[in-house]
Amino acid sequence: QVQVVESGGGLVQPGGSLRLSCVATITPFNIYVGGWYRQAPGKQREMVATISGAGKTNYLDSVKGRFTISRDNAKNMVYLQMNSLKPEDTAVYYCNTNPPPFSGLHSYWGQGTQVTVSS
Repeated sequence: QVQVVESGGGLVQPGGSLRLSCVATITPFNIYVGGWYRQAPGKQREMVATISGAGKTNYLDSVKGRFTISRDNAKNMVYLQMNSLKPEDTAVYYCNTNPPPFSGLHSYWGQGTQVTVSS
């Protein structure tokens, strides 16, 4: 059974920080692209950050310089360090694991963790 579980969300004031964690029971985890996505009520889900098995990263423009994605393949984990948080960062954050195209493997999503940035 595959599980993808996020943790680390919570309530934080503007300018504060949170570190999100995602653990996945997937083998081999290292070939999957790890990613963080977010969705606010009534809005579309958007990509926040992704990281390949080799460590190549991509970020949503609005979070560049504030968020950092990283991974630990030995622990099957992906992290998102979130600094200088803004109210517009408020959303449910989801972890996603994407296999290489045409690999025959599946993508997996976690159930999300709530991040609320408010005074």
